[in-house]
Amino acid sequence: MTSSLSTPEATVERLIGLHQKVFSTDALVFRAPGRVNLIGEHTDYNDGFVMPMAIGFYTWVTAAQRDDQMIEAYSEHFNEKISFPFDQLSGPPRKHWSDFVRGVAATLRDAGHALTGANLVIHGEVPLGAGLSSSASLEVALALALTALSGIEVPRLELVKLCQAAEHKYVGTRCGIMDQFVAAFGASGHALMLDCRSLEYQLLPIPQNFRVVVCNSMVRHELASGEYNRRRAECEAGVKILQSSVPNIRALRDVTLADLEKEKPAMPDTVYRRCRHVVTEDQRVLDAATALQTQDVDRFGQLMYQSHASLRDDYEVSCAELDLLVDLASSMPGVHGARMMGGGFGGCTVNLVQSNWAAVFQTDMRKLYAEKTGTVPDLYLCEPAQGAEAWPV
Repeated sequence: MTSSLSTPEATVERLIGLHQKVFSTDALVFRAPGRVNLIGEHTDYNDGFVMPMAIGFYTWVTAAQRDDQMIEAYSEHFNEKISFPFDQLSGPPRKHWSDFVRGVAATLRDAGHALTGANLVIHGEVPLGAGLSSSASLEVALALALTALSGIEVPRLELVKLCQAAEHKYVGTRCGIMDQFVAAFGASGHALMLDCRSLEYQLLPIPQNFRVVVCNSMVRHELASGEYNRRRAECEAGVKILQSSVPNIRALRDVTLADLEKEKPAMPDTVYRRCRHVVTEDQRVLDAATALQTQDVDRFGQLMYQSHASLRDDYEVSCAELDLLVDLASSMPGVHGARMMGGGFGGCTVNLVQSNWAAVFQTDMRKLYAEKTGTVPDLYLCEPAQGAEAWPV
């Protein structure tokens, strides 16, 4: 599966036709991309650094004004239409796709932005459940559509923060800001290094003769949510211990490896290893940025492998299937780096592959992983793509 199943122009033409069929009006068109995280895992909630890349799988939203204070939205994926009067936007998560629509609209209004009524059609290219951030893609596309339709100018960073807040309150996911940020600020041909504390970012060029391939292990172990919360608590416990000798630290972002080693005797071994992952992962992101600036792909790939080893051994969020995918990739021609991506205990790996080997990689990975596990993995060939935008019609 790739992002080039149809051209953007063909997608837009079809969606405008669908909007006319559903709502009998013309429409404006907006889109926002999914993402992969190249390196920097479990660093975001420690005020650290991440390096996501927007990818050419988009969520598209067509939008037209209504005369009343109502939002009607049609999801092509679910083949379902929902309606919300503006005075019924509030309320807890309902575990339904419409929570995203309701949440983005409610959050914009709560922030003081006067929205007009809207008819919306939603079309998603971002694979659901693959860790490619379909949620943030939808939120940012919706926010762009609703504000543009209402003639409201909202700074991009404010839009990002509002989308994150919508997911927290109306979807019930306490996500970091990375996904919404790269959906809004991503740039074609580039990765983006984000400082999760200051929200300063830097665009970094992806070498043109390489491809990013995501491999979905097709498993999700039940440990994920509880273990995620435990890791956060262990990081916080480490910070408390370190504060006795390192003044003014707020998070592991402020800790050096020397600081950590000095306090190792005072720490439970598990807490020490969790902290060691975060501290070394932050440095790997900074080193990876230098590698991209100098087009040192071999160094970048080494850092990806080191990241995986740290996530497996120190943070202990990998699993047999993810380790297998990385091991298989490391022995394939044209592969320069591979690592698990996301929260862990299943999900995907991200792989940096020479363009001329990408097709062979996909074929061989499907075959070898299926032989070992009995399951054929989904693979996604990803291009570094442009962030959220209005599409001219």
